[in-house]
Amino acid sequence: MNKLIQQKQLIQLISAHFKEIIRHPAVIFWGIIFPILMALGLGIAFTRQTGIVRHVAVIENDQAVTENANNKLSIHAFLEKHADKIKPVGSKPQLYKLTLANEKLGDTTFIFEKTTWHHAMILLKRGNLSIIMDEKNNRIEYHFDPLNTDAHFSYLKLSKFFTQNGTPVEENLESVQPLTVHGTRYIDFLVPGLMAMGVMMSCMWGMSYGMIDKRSKKLLRRMVATPMKKSYFLISLMTVRIAMNLIESALLFLFAWLVFHITIEGSLAGLFTIFIAGNIAFGGIAIFISCRTSNTEIGNGLVNAVVMPMMVLSGVFFSYYNFPDWSIPFIQKLPLTLLADGLRSIFIEGAGFTEAILPAAILLSIGIFFFSAGLKFFKWH
Repeated sequence: MNKLIQQKQLIQLISAHFKEIIRHPAVIFWGIIFPILMALGLGIAFTRQTGIVRHVAVIENDQAVTENANNKLSIHAFLEKHADKIKPVGSKPQLYKLTLANEKLGDTTFIFEKTTWHHAMILLKRGNLSIIMDEKNNRIEYHFDPLNTDAHFSYLKLSKFFTQNGTPVEENLESVQPLTVHGTRYIDFLVPGLMAMGVMMSCMWGMSYGMIDKRSKKLLRRMVATPMKKSYFLISLMTVRIAMNLIESALLFLFAWLVFHITIEGSLAGLFTIFIAGNIAFGGIAIFISCRTSNTEIGNGLVNAVVMPMMVLSGVFFSYYNFPDWSIPFIQKLPLTLLADGLRSIFIEGAGFTEAILPAAILLSIGIFFFSAGLKFFKWH
């Protein structure tokens, strides 16, 4: 008899917890629909039905020749003869497209952009391409990070089509010029992105979820009786979080400097400005999304709704140029993208204080707007 009663109690508890969860439609959305949407976004980024696309920079210089003594085509002449021209949009440079068809392994399309060495290095540091082709003294040279497997793939593919003095490029290792300078490695691309993501995660989970959890436990209710302004309470939370993020990012940079010899090429004042602006932006967003709800399940979904899309889209681990061209202008306006691109421009592109003003101003505006809205709608219980 007692065993039967215990079984009924277990069933009732299971039923009660289930009803508690499905009572909120938002929980169903964050728990079921939202992961499906995330899978869809990742599928668009990494699934290429039309084949693989690789971008290559071709350096324009006065030494490029039309034909050499063995009647072998130079890079520029080869592209003019065999590649398809892509009509430039606005002030963008001339692009060439070369597709290598393969029914079994899929097609590989190379997009060649004629540009200067300086601009090619900027594109390489931003993750927009992985290999640079140059021609000097009737000789083709390949410049890429020797630790980048994507660059190796591009090099082996391209070497089948370009020859020099009758010798295949892939057999002439002197043509390979490894890029080991600061700013061209993947780790140089990754560390600023990790710093930006750390700021976002710390603010969103440390402030938002923490505040929602305190409200759900009735801890914020006790603060109503104290002689304290809401604005002081929220500003103190943001201040502590900024200090913690500053320490965490400093430790991450120290580790990267000691192990990988990463340096800051640009302005320290600009770096500090955009870092603080990014903290204020995500601090304001964190306060806004946690200003009213006391349900931790909904709070978890709200935090993930902000964190997960930007973590995937904003180019933390890979360039956001993997996504369709129409989506890139929208991605570039996301707060995490602004912060990550701003940090990278100072870390590896040598950007100064003036270049950091615009993204810092946008991030600061975002933070002030959401902080003001969160303060207006904030409730203690």
